[in-house]
Amino acid sequence: MAYTETTTTSYGSRVKNSCAGIGVGIVMFLAGTALLWWNEGRAVKTADMLEEAQEACVDMPKPDKIDRSLDGELVCASAMATTEDSLSDEQFNIGAKAIGLQRSVKYYQWVEHEKTETEDKLGGKEVKTTTYTYTKEWVSSPVESASFHDPAYQNKNMVLTTVDRYEKWAENVSFGAYKLNDGLIGMISSKELLAFALPTEVLKEMEKNTKAAYERFYGPIEKPEAPAAKPAATPAPAVAATLTADSTAAAQAADSTMTVSADTIPVYEESPYEFIHVAKGAIYYGRTPGSPEVGDVEVTFMEVVPAKVTIVAVADGDTFKPFKAKNKKTFQTLRMGKKSADEIFESENEANSMWTWILRFVGIFLVVMGLRGIFGIIETVLKVVPFVANIVGWGVNLVCTIIGVVWSLIVIAIAWIFYRPLLGITLLVIAGLLIWLFAFKGKDKLKALANKKNATA
Repeated sequence: MAYTETTTTSYGSRVKNSCAGIGVGIVMFLAGTALLWWNEGRAVKTADMLEEAQEACVDMPKPDKIDRSLDGELVCASAMATTEDSLSDEQFNIGAKAIGLQRSVKYYQWVEHEKTETEDKLGGKEVKTTTYTYTKEWVSSPVESASFHDPAYQNKNMVLTTVDRYEKWAENVSFGAYKLNDGLIGMISSKELLAFALPTEVLKEMEKNTKAAYERFYGPIEKPEAPAAKPAATPAPAVAATLTADSTAAAQAADSTMTVSADTIPVYEESPYEFIHVAKGAIYYGRTPGSPEVGDVEVTFMEVVPAKVTIVAVADGDTFKPFKAKNKKTFQTLRMGKKSADEIFESENEANSMWTWILRFVGIFLVVMGLRGIFGIIETVLKVVPFVANIVGWGVNLVCTIIGVVWSLIVIAIAWIFYRPLLGITLLVIAGLLIWLFAFKGKDKLKALANKKNATA
């Protein structure tokens, strides 16, 4: 059920807040301008670096043998990335021979959502109505429910346990006869769920602690009545898990461990424990994985396994290092699978272009919002008559948007003149045309309308 709060802000407070908003608007305007300038320089330098790198890049056809003639050259090569390093997660005492080991966690929590509507009143007051709604969701960290606005949902959250995210990478990863550096190793993304085994004593301790946490929040669990006696049957294994190929060894191991096989999605099977469930690559803290309760926690373990990759980097003895362009920018990359140099550089240029436009829009948005913050006081002062203020506010927002876009184009153009003159001059011409259309054509249109009105009078 939704919960609403209504607050009223006086006219004087609104004017005071608008005055404070001028300072915020100036900061946003300056930040947007700086971002636009920096982004254009970044885009040009990155494009120049990629062009230089692509021209310098040569193929390394056989990375399975060190080629001293390629030392210092930017090379493109494909090979299997493998390792003999053993990595471990000390908290859970599990591990594997892997390129990387990652632990992620999510919590089932109440989450607060809010929606605000404002209404201007005659005399300048503002009535703000905020509606709060609550949903149960899986989130990456516990949610503090004590600060929820609806008292009915305050302190409704708890967690059965807390587990930190964890990541560890192998130090020695082979690439044919070469070794990958740390930067390239961190780019490998061949993840699979980790196969692991937990001793029974560990599982029992986890069960005990989880049950205690559950009962502290939900209260003691009522024990069901004892069922009628049944004929003796063969005891079930200590855990429910997929048996290995050697069924005899697996049966013996069942007395002391819970074995988990790697797969793509955790699938929880029947568990001998009430609060601990182990799946393929995951541990679930809670009573029923398929029907979560607030406080349930799921921990997932992934390993980065050997895979074929393609790298672009500078050969340096038996390893690699980043390429350093004339403009001091550095570059190295790793892609999954076999790729050509042309494919990689095309993708890098597309990514550079995408980020350039994203940051341009962010910069323009900051500039426009900054101008609205600076001149928003005009609308606020007129809020004593909401109808008039709305008309003026619409006009102020329109003017701020036009000026913000024009200003942004000028900044981008000047930056391009600084970095690439031809394109910069073109952008300045476009900005000039916008100013002319807005300032002079708009003025002429107003005169024409005025003359037409006088003629009909």
